Amino acid sequence: MRITIAVQPRGYEALIENGLLCHAGALLREIFPHRKRCFVVTVPVVRRRWGLALQASLAQRRWETTFVVMRQGERHKSLATLQALAGKLAEAGADRDAVLLAFGGGVVGDVAGFLASVYMRGLDIVHIPTTVVAQLDASIGGKTGVNLRAGKNLIGTFHQPRLVLIDPQMLSTLPEREFRSGLYEALKCGVIGSPELFSHIENRRERILAREAAELEYVIGESVKLKAAVVSADERETGLRRILNFGHTIGHALESRTDYRYFLHGEAVAWGMVAAATIAATIKKTDRATAERIGRATLALGALPRVRVNARHVLHSLQSDKKTKDGIVHFVLPRQIGKVEVVNDVPKAVVLDAIEQLRVFSR
Repeated sequence: MRITIAVQPRGYEALIENGLLCHAGALLREIFPHRKRCFVVTVPVVRRRWGLALQASLAQRRWETTFVVMRQGERHKSLATLQALAGKLAEAGADRDAVLLAFGGGVVGDVAGFLASVYMRGLDIVHIPTTVVAQLDASIGGKTGVNLRAGKNLIGTFHQPRLVLIDPQMLSTLPEREFRSGLYEALKCGVIGSPELFSHIENRRERILAREAAELEYVIGESVKLKAAVVSADERETGLRRILNFGHTIGHALESRTDYRYFLHGEAVAWGMVAAATIAATIKKTDRATAERIGRATLALGALPRVRVNARHVLHSLQSDKKTKDGIVHFVLPRQIGKVEVVNDVPKAVVLDAIEQLRVFSR
């Protein structure tokens, strides 16, 4: 499957196919016929499981490959990591003709993308995502960034890749918790713009959770199509692209308040979606049945970590979110499955109540 992300001045493609990793060298050579060196930014577990296959594919097309390893986990998505990786590139002699490969999950993609955007004022980057959330969401759209203690992704850039290579077979070694965590982002895509995808996840949940190849290709492909359409229409998040933040407002605050050590990203977004649906029903943006349907579909994908964070602390963290403008928190709220709205007048009491209800849901 080939999906075009039509951004200016140069679009790119996301290729989705089982076994695609073995063709990475050839696909890169098509785009960069005269380049010689590539630098693979990854984490130890991905290098151990898939590094040899990638290296062999690159070697077949005469790529000189250097692996640049970073520490794993959201808490290492930092300026310190960015500086360390830049130092490794410099020591290895990376110049402006080098190609960076982001070979890992969403954290690797965000950090490597940021690195590519600033090292020597800009390198080309190709994403080879290895997790569900990275394959169907994080690798598409050119957002890069690192976290501060004050909040998530507060420092970053827009830097579009030249190509995204998505091989669902690499999900076979993903731990169960991480696999399920990524599926919440697919469910998000259903809520914001694809009733068909939402219903498919509801009705085919067991087959998706069993990692059936055809099911994964469909869910990933439909999610990428939706994100590609949104990003193509609004690359810099000045309007339409804001709908992709459904579940992320409270989700990011939960991550921040727990120092990025307790929730996986998708898990925090899942709780954020439940909270957003509750808020929407409370202020009459949607009906109670729709809110309950979103909550059921979310919680049916697997057990989530309990919410123990103080609601007022979460509310305080919302003030540092990128989506907060002039001190006003903006929420993406569902009106119906497949349609959402950005709302900026949600009473604080309603937000606090929705967060408190997460404690009840997570018992």
